[in-house]
Amino acid sequence: MDSKHRNVCGREIIRLRTARDLSQQQLATKCQLAGWDVSRDIIANIELRRREVTDEELAILARVIAAPLEEFYPREIRARLPKR
Repeated sequence: MDSKHRNVCGREIIRLRTARDLSQQQLATKCQLAGWDVSRDIIANIELRRREVTDEELAILARVIAAPLEEFYPREIRARLPKR
């Protein structure tokens, strides 16, 4: 991963968000309702991989988007995860 990128999940968040037909603002609003004080700008910076994502934030994203945490990792990382 390029050292200028602050997370590996940004592109996957875009993929999951758009698959659910959510705008960045809609995702931010849903995350706010789940207890995370986040704005559309923060979502955009996460998706652009300019901002880190904490474990707690990722857990909220997973709950709001209704996807397992593994889905937030790029395919090449998911391939290395142990099978359940």
